[in-house]
Amino acid sequence: MDTAAIERASLVALLRLQQTRWSEVALEIQENGSAKAVLDRTVGHSDTLFPDVDSTTDLINAAAGEVAGWQGDGIGVHAFFDDTYPAQLLGIREVPPVLFSKGDLRVHDRAVAVVGSRKASDEGLRIARAVARTLAGRGVTVVSGLAAGIDTAAHSAALEAGGRTVAVLGTGIRRCYPSANRRLQEHIAEVGLVISQFWPDAQPSRQSFPMRNAVMSGYAVATVVVEAGETSGARIQARLALQHGRPVVLTSQVMQCEWAKTFAENPGVYVVHGTAQLLEAVDDILSYQPTDAGLESFPDFALR
Repeated sequence: MDTAAIERASLVALLRLQQTRWSEVALEIQENGSAKAVLDRTVGHSDTLFPDVDSTTDLINAAAGEVAGWQGDGIGVHAFFDDTYPAQLLGIREVPPVLFSKGDLRVHDRAVAVVGSRKASDEGLRIARAVARTLAGRGVTVVSGLAAGIDTAAHSAALEAGGRTVAVLGTGIRRCYPSANRRLQEHIAEVGLVISQFWPDAQPSRQSFPMRNAVMSGYAVATVVVEAGETSGARIQARLALQHGRPVVLTSQVMQCEWAKTFAENPGVYVVHGTAQLLEAVDDILSYQPTDAGLESFPDFALR
């Protein structure tokens, strides 16, 4: 194996260890400059007189076999230190140490997240479709979570407009949730991009969807919340987006909720009434373009 393959396999081996906290792995590797060095220290105890080199080598070889199997199944495997890793995710605290992909992964992707309730109203679905179509027509990638309701409407409208859409999964990339969206997921993988931070066969869990929301927020330059109840995952994403320094656009539908009324007082939140004003807000946000080094600062103001 070349150095890059050894580093990637070392990362997978680290993440497979039960005692490993995924949220700390990327930081530890950055501090040490090498995934293999962290693995050696964690398993092989390389700072002792008799390091267990064979154990570390076995883990790397096993992980390399897993990576080869995933890649043979058409799944991209991207460590956070790889050149292929999406640049915009590197700037968030919840950066996934490894990302699995199917489709056209781009290091730099100008994208806006369109999210909302699974049980969406007809008006919410109309707004989601209109926003997604307009974004697609302007060459902006539409990001969403492949859930029922608003997510499905946004993905479908972007595709119908001939645009690019990215689906961020709350399951492993070999799974489909909800099952009704299997064909949509397959189509997005063919013409857009499907990504997941979870092992390819991982089932959905209570924790996986908020984690998915963090990645959606980090991938996009902004989040549009079309509809979202008091316990909606879109509410979580709105909070995360501001933590990531990304603007949030709230529609009048969302403003019927108490959480949104409070949330709207934050700098960087746009409150819009009607599709036309929503698109004006998105245009304003997109005028602040991401750079190769990361996202530039967005204006700290809210539209009322």
